[in-house]
Amino acid sequence: MSSERETAKAAFLEAHGFDDVRRESLGGDASTRAYERLHRDGGQTFIFMDQPPALESVVCPPGATDAERIALGYNAAARLAAGSVGAFVATADYLRQRGLSAPRILAYDVAQGLAVLEDLGDGLYATLIAEGQDERPLYEAAVDLQVALHAETPPDVLAVDEVRWPLLTYDTLALKHATDTFLEWWPQFAGIPAFTPEAVAEWNALWAPVWVRGEAGASVFTHRDYHAQNLLWLPQRDGVARVGLLDFQDALRAHPAWDLTHLLQDARRDVSPELEAAMLDRYLAARPGVERDTFIADYRALAASNAARILGRVFARQALLGRRQYEAYMPRTWRYLERNLGDPAIAGLKTWFDQYVPVEARR
Repeated sequence: MSSERETAKAAFLEAHGFDDVRRESLGGDASTRAYERLHRDGGQTFIFMDQPPALESVVCPPGATDAERIALGYNAAARLAAGSVGAFVATADYLRQRGLSAPRILAYDVAQGLAVLEDLGDGLYATLIAEGQDERPLYEAAVDLQVALHAETPPDVLAVDEVRWPLLTYDTLALKHATDTFLEWWPQFAGIPAFTPEAVAEWNALWAPVWVRGEAGASVFTHRDYHAQNLLWLPQRDGVARVGLLDFQDALRAHPAWDLTHLLQDARRDVSPELEAAMLDRYLAARPGVERDTFIADYRALAASNAARILGRVFARQALLGRRQYEAYMPRTWRYLERNLGDPAIAGLKTWFDQYVPVEARR
């Protein structure tokens, strides 16, 4: 970290009354963010978020054309928030206003990319389940939270104090741009030839109806990264507030199936087909107005799109950049993808993968 950045962080903490804390680095993740836990005498703790704005490309301006978004770069095309502290602050407020357990924001500076948050603890779903806690009540609460969020239409703009953040739609371009990263990164990682123009044309034709359905169904607030490493168990709270929420700044208006695909086909831990089916049944039972067969077909197709995105943009790209730990998640993600491709409604996509990505290149 540069001395200039460290000076800015120390000045921010002092200006907001946190100059008396002991700082403990928590590291970062696959993004450009980093976190610290702040300790005060007496045991009180907070989380310090550091998101240097200059490390990310620009976000999508509301009203930008497809061509403009593509020219601006991946974040704009895929409608990612580029780690924006403003997005995090506004989204946290929206969730908390609905009785959900996003962290309270105790201090922030959008321009500098700094914020101090309520510390919700270390009870990550992934950690607790690995330690032997029964996963089913945790997943039931996470599904119930989705039902609660989907009961209302979200606003076009999330606002708190002077911060305004547009809740854009996970549209066809964003879905296509994300899924297409498989074409870009997987051949480099797997050591297979680049896909031919004919293969790419087939890919686009086969995926296009999936992306169109995804945009057409975009009607609910969507966390966008809703899985066991971004959910905390808070058993001292009630109802859906028992689910602590992290890493939600990329939220969009999207298809109701989207967050469920992340939760129930978690790239970082095994979710059994039996648990997946039970949780989908729970969700649909709580939303009787949703037509089951159509929803399940959309879920499978969008989950396949998401798996291709994760294999390309998240895992293959990161592995090629030297973060080889992501290779451990690839076989699981391929299993999810192959499970989804078994749906007869997207049989053409299964044929495409069978033709262009041989079994030995799926690792």
